[in-house]
Amino acid sequence: MVKQTNIVILLSFLGSFFYGHAVAKNVSPVKIGENQRIEAPISDADKTFIELRDAARKNDIQRTQQLSGSLSNYPYLDYVRYFQLKPQMFDKGNEARADSSVDDEVRAFISTYDGSAIADRMRNDWLLVLGKRKDWNEFDREYPKFVLDDDTNVKCYSLQSRLSKNEDPKVIGQEALKIMIDPRQFGSACQELVPALVQVNGLSTSQARVLGRSAAEMNFETAGRRMGGDDPIGGIVRAARVDPSKTYRDFVQSSSRYNKEDQAVAWGVIGQFLAKRLDRNAIDAYRRQQQLGFNQLLSAETQEWKVRTALRAHDWSLVRESIESMNPIVRQRDPAWTYWYGRSLKELGDSEKANTQFQLLEDQFNFYGQLAREELGKPIVIPPKTKVSNAEIKEMGKRGGFSRAERFYAMNLRFEGNREWNWELRGMSDRQLLAAAEYAKRIHLYDRTVNTADRTKGEHDFGLRYPTPFKEQISPIAKNIDLNLAWAYGLIRQESRFITNASSSVGASGLMQVMPNTAKYVAKKIGMNSYTNERLKETQTNLTLGSHYLNMVLKDLDDSWVLASAAYNAGPSRPKSWRERLNQSTEGAIFVESIPFNETRTYVKNVLANASYYSLLMDGQTTPMKQRLGVIVPKTAVLSELP
Repeated sequence: MVKQTNIVILLSFLGSFFYGHAVAKNVSPVKIGENQRIEAPISDADKTFIELRDAARKNDIQRTQQLSGSLSNYPYLDYVRYFQLKPQMFDKGNEARADSSVDDEVRAFISTYDGSAIADRMRNDWLLVLGKRKDWNEFDREYPKFVLDDDTNVKCYSLQSRLSKNEDPKVIGQEALKIMIDPRQFGSACQELVPALVQVNGLSTSQARVLGRSAAEMNFETAGRRMGGDDPIGGIVRAARVDPSKTYRDFVQSSSRYNKEDQAVAWGVIGQFLAKRLDRNAIDAYRRQQQLGFNQLLSAETQEWKVRTALRAHDWSLVRESIESMNPIVRQRDPAWTYWYGRSLKELGDSEKANTQFQLLEDQFNFYGQLAREELGKPIVIPPKTKVSNAEIKEMGKRGGFSRAERFYAMNLRFEGNREWNWELRGMSDRQLLAAAEYAKRIHLYDRTVNTADRTKGEHDFGLRYPTPFKEQISPIAKNIDLNLAWAYGLIRQESRFITNASSSVGASGLMQVMPNTAKYVAKKIGMNSYTNERLKETQTNLTLGSHYLNMVLKDLDDSWVLASAAYNAGPSRPKSWRERLNQSTEGAIFVESIPFNETRTYVKNVLANASYYSLLMDGQTTPMKQRLGVIVPKTAVLSELP
């Protein structure tokens, strides 16, 4: 049951009590009072609006002009106008067009709808056009008004603008290194910025090569060449991506042909790709790199896999040294590195400094926050519940952004719905966030309940962060097969956020994201003779098949929640293979951290952390995380019939 990232939510077939049920009947909900909803038809205009949005996503100018002409009286004219203008600003490849001629219309749009989510989105788009055009005067007037400021390419254009005004290039270079962490976000603006900075000594050639190499490591070779130029180890990067074992053997023989810097970086790259295959030579490659130095010239991905490789080898000195030499931005963005740095200090005998690291995490409500508390001898706890009043909750129902979001959800426009909902949350106090989360719960938008309650900092309601809808349906199933209910809820929260017809890009569907082939297999095993794939959309059927499958992989994997959670996400054969590649018995936390799939690694951490809080909410107690993680013992993989 392999699932990739980016679950695509298709609101097309929901339970009779859930808001999206309206979609299945070609109607949408309208709120008429607290907890009361009637169904209003999805009109022909709504259908045209949906077509308009799809055409705008393709930057189809002709089609958007045709469709928008029939929506002159539509309730969401701001979106109609946005969908009409946006294709005139971008080409078919979604690159900003310097020759776009809609500046006056864009200014008028932003002025008319200033302060709205869609106006901020329009400003984002226009900034990309202005940057492409190098119109720095207009860019500089608009950029400070960009509220979300969450576009890496816009940030790269802002640095280009500053560079054009002869600001200190070294200062700009350091800021570029801070924002350019994820190569998937290195668009044309960032690709232009890097060589421009090299020309004026804002970045060294070696620093530019780090950025280019990080892109090449992810197979963005064109972007890599634009930023890093001719990389002396470019061929090694390409070879390691394809066959790291052969590249390792070859480089053992040929490394002396390179200078020390290139040798060090090459060993790091080879180590990364060996590590992702759990190859036992990964630790040797990284140790060779460590002896040569130049840690600051390793990509973020290579730095992180260096720590994971050292953990699997139980080389605590290398764990400590690797984290100490990490890019500070990379080190700070993930609590994993604070925890493992503390663990390395503890294993090397410095408990006092180790505890200082654990104390940085103990109040975080996540996997490593839970582990840090246990290291400090403290139990995992749920904070006191902050209760909001009915008046505060009702007030949320009057907010226009939420009403628009509900309407977009009903029309299967989840991206737009999330934009409106999240925009409304800006600047809210914790109490307001809890009131909004409770409002979402009352109208059965459970994913918004979780998302909104997760944002609180000082006042909390974990009943909203970890809700238990569908309990009457799933509890009997779990009890019948002796499946831990808290774990099942932890998994559903991660899989679908309780959206009953969530659907992934590879076909997994429903609350428990069950794949059709898996569903057929499980249905046959449990004697559900009337099963058809259509029934997978039914909440009861989805919960039944998903719960039984989770129980099957648990039994198949020695009752290990770690292995079974990984198997549910990546398929049973993979965690068996990962276990088989261990050199020695390994604590569960290290096994989890070294899972080679980013999605599965994050998934397992979240499912297990969720389960702890669900246990506390349901039973008032929970198994310590370290005990739950256990020890993973090397074992020859046995082929299973489980899909």
